[in-house]
Amino acid sequence: MYVILVYDIGEKRVGKMLKLCRQYLNWIQNSVFEGDITEVKLKELKYKAKQIMDEEYDSLIIFKSRDRNWLDKEVVGKERSTLDRFL
Repeated sequence: MYVILVYDIGEKRVGKMLKLCRQYLNWIQNSVFEGDITEVKLKELKYKAKQIMDEEYDSLIIFKSRDRNWLDKEVVGKERSTLDRFL
């Protein structure tokens, strides 16, 4: 499946969350990741993220799609991280 993941994490925890998400997805902008991931890997990522998060203050939002071809991506301005699969 293809996902876009966005997080809003407290300053003390943001470095750990960044490192975790980079293990599973492609970093595209501050606190935003995208990429293909299996259901099992996504569950693993969410489990590990919950270990880092303070669920009273932090949030993790995941947009899912069966295939990245179902999404149109448009970047206005500088693209922070380019991926070869997007034309």
